[in-house]
Amino acid sequence: MTDRSALRTHLRKTRRELSPVEQADHAEALATHISTHRLFFNSHRIACYFPVDGEIDPYPLLYRAIDMGKSVYLPVLVPFGSNRLWFAPYQLNCKMALNRYGIPEPQVPKSKLLDPRSLDLVLAPLVGFDKNCNRLGMGGGYYDRTFAFLRNRHSWIKPRLLGIAYDLQKTGQLPQEKWDVPLYGVATESGVSLRNQTL
Repeated sequence: MTDRSALRTHLRKTRRELSPVEQADHAEALATHISTHRLFFNSHRIACYFPVDGEIDPYPLLYRAIDMGKSVYLPVLVPFGSNRLWFAPYQLNCKMALNRYGIPEPQVPKSKLLDPRSLDLVLAPLVGFDKNCNRLGMGGGYYDRTFAFLRNRHSWIKPRLLGIAYDLQKTGQLPQEKWDVPLYGVATESGVSLRNQTL
């Protein structure tokens, strides 16, 4: 299946078919794998996301990050920035509001928003991924536009983009476009796989 739209529809349907128990078990396994990985230990500012449409839930990991004293951020859409993401600090029980897609975002002053270049690790949602850590997103291009600057970096890569997903979202070789930003790695309930290296 090479058509992006058809593949996206298929994979979204497949992940939504997981039972609530399977979803919770996979989210806990994911949290265990990432929270014990050096990539996580060496990161202080970590971006996450609010799960929708059957996405694997990063909140078990988010809670561990907060317990470890790390700063956690969630993506927000703002009127400025050419349809790119900024990141708002997240704390337990902070005030949230729905954005135009119906996704909850922390409500903070603009002065509190963090530029993506200041993050250490971004746990990126995805619809599909392949063995080379290429990412298939929802099709809006927000992550590719926001992190386009990473395509020009070769020695110093920050933030690290780690896609998180279920194993069942792995697919064959994904067709790539020139604007696609590759992931540093992918994590699932089975473990963490970095480009050219599996740990």
